[in-house]
Amino acid sequence: MIEAQEEKAKKPKTGKEKEKKEHKPAVAHKPSVDSGVAQLVRVAGVVVNGNLDLVRAVMKVKGVGPRVSRALAPSLGIPPKTKIGSLNDVQINEIEDKLNNMHKYLPSWMVNRRKDKLTGNNLHLIGPTLDMQVREDINIEKKIRSYRGVRHSLGLPVRGQRTRSSFRTGGTLGVSRKKTAAVAAKPAESKEAKK
Repeated sequence: MIEAQEEKAKKPKTGKEKEKKEHKPAVAHKPSVDSGVAQLVRVAGVVVNGNLDLVRAVMKVKGVGPRVSRALAPSLGIPPKTKIGSLNDVQINEIEDKLNNMHKYLPSWMVNRRKDKLTGNNLHLIGPTLDMQVREDINIEKKIRSYRGVRHSLGLPVRGQRTRSSFRTGGTLGVSRKKTAAVAAKPAESKEAKK
């Protein structure tokens, strides 16, 4: 018995057996520093992979797309291909400050909220502020009963799409089975009448 176990131990392992033994689950959100690059970095309230370059990392923030992140990069004074995990806290705070005040660094046609209804200024909103403002705009439209507000409140498409075949809710019914049910009922009645 002992000899059989020793032979198994000496036997070369197949690929699947190696994977099972060598696989170790990674611990999520454990910030470790590997060659000066932090694995996870918090930028504007979003946890970002530290191995991403500056432009890609900034794009993870809601309200910042590829064009905006590339336009913002020169104002930061950091090369766009720099790994975000290699930046220090001062540089990350500077990035967050620029993200919160993007309307100062971007042209007016690039911001996502031009001529704000309350202030009249051009703003660029990001993260949860953007979500709250969109929700508030929809509530205002519902309150003033505009066409868009009515469509929002009814749960129908707002932007002019056709609704004949799209935006159907509920299950599909198909063809009703009235005729087949009536045909099936007749033979049963005729059998009862014969008895």
